[in-house]
Amino acid sequence: MSTITTEELSETTLLRFATAGSVDDGKSTLVGRLLHDSKSVLTDQLEAVERASASRGQEAPDLALLTDGLRAEREQGITIDVAYRYFATPLRRFILADTPGHVQYTRNMVTGASTAELTVILVDARNGVVEQTRRHAALAALLRVPHVVLAVNKMDLVAYEEKVFAAIAEEFTAYATELGVPEVTAIPISALVGDNVVEPSANMDWYGGPTVLEHLETVPVSHDLSHCHARLPVQYVIRPQNSDHPDYRGYAGQIAAGSFHVGEQVTVLPSGRTSKVAGIDLLGEPVDVAWTTQSVTLLLEDDIDISRGDLIVPTKDAPATTQDIEATVCHVADAALTVGHRVLLKHGTRTVKAIVKDIPSRLTLDDLSLHPHPGQLVANDIGRVKIRTAEPLPVDSYSDSRRTGSFILIDPNDGQTLTAGMVGESFAAPEPVKDETDDDGWDF
Repeated sequence: MSTITTEELSETTLLRFATAGSVDDGKSTLVGRLLHDSKSVLTDQLEAVERASASRGQEAPDLALLTDGLRAEREQGITIDVAYRYFATPLRRFILADTPGHVQYTRNMVTGASTAELTVILVDARNGVVEQTRRHAALAALLRVPHVVLAVNKMDLVAYEEKVFAAIAEEFTAYATELGVPEVTAIPISALVGDNVVEPSANMDWYGGPTVLEHLETVPVSHDLSHCHARLPVQYVIRPQNSDHPDYRGYAGQIAAGSFHVGEQVTVLPSGRTSKVAGIDLLGEPVDVAWTTQSVTLLLEDDIDISRGDLIVPTKDAPATTQDIEATVCHVADAALTVGHRVLLKHGTRTVKAIVKDIPSRLTLDDLSLHPHPGQLVANDIGRVKIRTAEPLPVDSYSDSRRTGSFILIDPNDGQTLTAGMVGESFAAPEPVKDETDDDGWDF
């Protein structure tokens, strides 16, 4: 691969993608093969992998060691944490998240795929679609990952049989389509040997599609979020302590969606106060417009009360605020989530007290049926919840915004993350609820 200049990198697009699959399906080996065959591994890294492999009595380098960086991972031979890696080709830059396959680490897959535009789900050709495959497909659908690649791995162990690949691809695609996954691309590979990872396979002349890298380089990726409603969660209020700018008051944060323009009328939520954008500072310099993912400071014409946790939005696109949230969630904690559970809900930069009012259903992954009113969700369960918050929150539907339509539930006692949630429906005019006041001060 030719050397990529800084100028060339600035002109390429960025793709965030995650890998998922069952234990020993070869996720880390696939990632290692991608890095190795695309010449994205430094010489000293490869030498270290070769030494570690030789010490284990392996003749060939174990490419999985390029991502399994924790000592416990190397000893157990499985991935137990999300490994992030950056690499680039002349056509595109990549940030990948290699996620664990063991069911007890499904929570890590949620973390890795939550910001991904594409997920590669691996299947062992000998085993086909298993429960963890279905779980990862369901999570990809819930997280609204736009593109899913089914990589049928270890084709060398099934004699590169086309009918094996075709049967697995058909079963998975039917399941993913029922879940609502918009696009599935199936690719037969052998990560260990290198078939159809970076270079086309000479062992599968019946396959005429792209290699994994070719697909990653060419899949459409749109970072144009101008169609989304603009949202700026306030992270920090800036008041410089110097005489040069005695009246400076800026509201800093990362734009979660859309764009902001100088002169635009905005509303601050949940207070509902309005003003106009007087200026935008980006990296210390004034600009007329700023957009999604940029970290900026907004200056407003009016001196109004704004603090961390508030949300600045265009007045014309202001979301409704509500204290009643219905959402689909993935429970990630070992302790169960139960009806009546008192939690903290973190949405954007705001954290409020909340109570789990109901758990209407739990998803059964085998047949996608709903188990009504299970009473609780345990680790790795996917279900629906109804939550009442102590304060109004301006939430979007997750289908409109993956950033402002998501939240996490936190244990108020020890700060542990309990649940990752995706807002499915908010109730602008909820039915009256009885007073929940009690001795511990959770009165809402």
